[in-house]
Amino acid sequence: MAETDSSEFRILMFPWFAFGHMTPYLHLANKLAQKGYRITFATPQNAINRLQHLNLFPDFISFHVITVPSVTGLPPGAETASDVPIFLTHFLAIAFDLTRDQLQSLVTSIKPKFIIYDAAYWIPEVAKPLGIKTINFNVVSAASIAIVLVPARNVPKDRPITMEELATPPPGYPSTSVVLRGTELETLLFVTNPFGEEMTFYERITLSMKNCDVISIRTCYEVEGKLCDYISSQYQKQVLLTGPVLPEDSKSSLDERWSNWLAGFEPGSVVFCAFGSQLILEMAQFRELVLAFELTGLPFFIALKPPLGAETVEEALPEGFEER
Repeated sequence: MAETDSSEFRILMFPWFAFGHMTPYLHLANKLAQKGYRITFATPQNAINRLQHLNLFPDFISFHVITVPSVTGLPPGAETASDVPIFLTHFLAIAFDLTRDQLQSLVTSIKPKFIIYDAAYWIPEVAKPLGIKTINFNVVSAASIAIVLVPARNVPKDRPITMEELATPPPGYPSTSVVLRGTELETLLFVTNPFGEEMTFYERITLSMKNCDVISIRTCYEVEGKLCDYISSQYQKQVLLTGPVLPEDSKSSLDERWSNWLAGFEPGSVVFCAFGSQLILEMAQFRELVLAFELTGLPFFIALKPPLGAETVEEALPEGFEER
C-alpha cells in the first residue's frame, strides 16, 4: 500500500496487560508508524507511564487509557501482571475481560481498520459486526504455540493436564527435536489452570486464535517455518510473521548509579540476569541462584523481585553475601 494511503489507516492494539506483551506490541507499533500508519494503543495508565518513552512516533501512536475494574482477589491498584504474583494472574484476567465495554466504545468511536490483540478472545465478537478485521499477534515463539496451544493437543476440560500427556507432542507436530523435556513439562502444567471466569489458559489462547481473521507471530520463517506451517494447518488460517521486531537503540541515558558501576569493568565482562516481572522465586531458589553467580568469580547484575516470604531483595540475601 502506498504511504499516502497508510495515513488513513487506524489500527487498534490491545495486548494482554503484561510488559512482556505490551513492550513488543509497542515495538511493532513503532514499525507500523514508521510506514505512516496511525495506532491507538489501549492499555492501563500505569503501563502508559512506563511505556511512553518507547513511543518513537508520538504523532502517529496515541495511548488510550483503559480503566482496570476492581475484582475480588485482585490487589487494589493492580493493573498489570507485574503488579501481582503469578498465582493471582487469574484475577487480572477476570478484570481484563471486564474491560470489554470500554473496548466496544473505543472501537465504535475510532473505527479502526484492524484490531491487533492476543489474550482478549472476545475481540472478534466486537469487531466482526462492524466489518473490522482482527489479527491475533503472538509475542511467544511458534514452537511454544505449536507444541501446546493447538486444537490437536486436545487438552482436558474436566481435570488438569498431566506431565505424561504434555510429553507426547500433538498429532502432526512436525519436529522430533523441539520437544518438551524435564522441568519444561512441569512449567507448562499451568495451561489447564483458570485464566479468567470459567476459562483455562489453553481455552483463552486457542479461542483467540480460532476466531481471528489472521494469526501473526513474532518469528522468522527461516527459523520456525515448519512450526508456523503446522499452526496454519491447525487453525486453517494464514500466519503472518513479523520477524523479531527489534527495538531501536535507546536514546535515553542509563541511571547514573548503574552507569558509574558498569564503567568500572571491561566491556563484555559483566554477567546479566533477568527473569521478568512475573517470576517470583522461592527463598531457597533465590539464594541458590545468587550464590551460584558469586561462584562464577565475575561481576554480575541480577534483576529480580523479592522471593516468597521477603519484603526486599536485601533481606533475602544469604548471610554475609553483601559483605563479600
